[in-house]
Amino acid sequence: MDGNGRWANQKAFPRIQGHTNATKAVREAVEGAAEFGIKALTLFAFSTENWKRPKAEVSGLMQLFEKYLKDELPGLMKNGIKLITIGNRDRLPKKVLVPLDRCIEETKNNSGMTLCLAVDYGARDELVQATRSLVKQALAGQLKPDQIDEARVEKELFTAGLPELDLIIRTSGELRLSNFLLWQAAYAEFYFTPVLWPDFNRAELEKALIDFSKRSRRVGAVYG
Repeated sequence: MDGNGRWANQKAFPRIQGHTNATKAVREAVEGAAEFGIKALTLFAFSTENWKRPKAEVSGLMQLFEKYLKDELPGLMKNGIKLITIGNRDRLPKKVLVPLDRCIEETKNNSGMTLCLAVDYGARDELVQATRSLVKQALAGQLKPDQIDEARVEKELFTAGLPELDLIIRTSGELRLSNFLLWQAAYAEFYFTPVLWPDFNRAELEKALIDFSKRSRRVGAVYG
């Protein structure tokens, strides 16, 4: 979800207005993905690096996150969407954790799409934490080095239990991953669009999915 600040700058609005308008794009993306039959949708809501932004902007983002969780819970329940998060919780303010935990608890039995919010998330941090966990298990005699394979590593990732990553959509014309799902992106397809996130909608999501449907995914193999 990239381009909120640029969207605001182009319209001579405060940066926080870009983030505010971005919540509409979130709603359209979530509802659209559910309608299109997507099993799991992960949104990069707040990165480990975003804490370095001005305090006023971070505070505004936390307020928006709190409001989003409170406002969207009825819609999540109506559409049978299950909410989960990946990332760290220890730096999130209580005003965010309370509605977040409520959404997770109330939607846990929903059987529709899984909406995964990446909050205080960084892929490098995820890999460091996974490595530390494996080392601790090995030192405790619970795991032998030769037992560590790709499947074992994946069990230690925040995304354990989620479906294989198929498609990454990057808005605002940026052509990089920006520390997002580095391990999981190994064989994912990429779709880059110049559309800024506040302008992203159901139609833009459909364009990305149509483009994805036309691709031949070899996953490292050669066929024919």
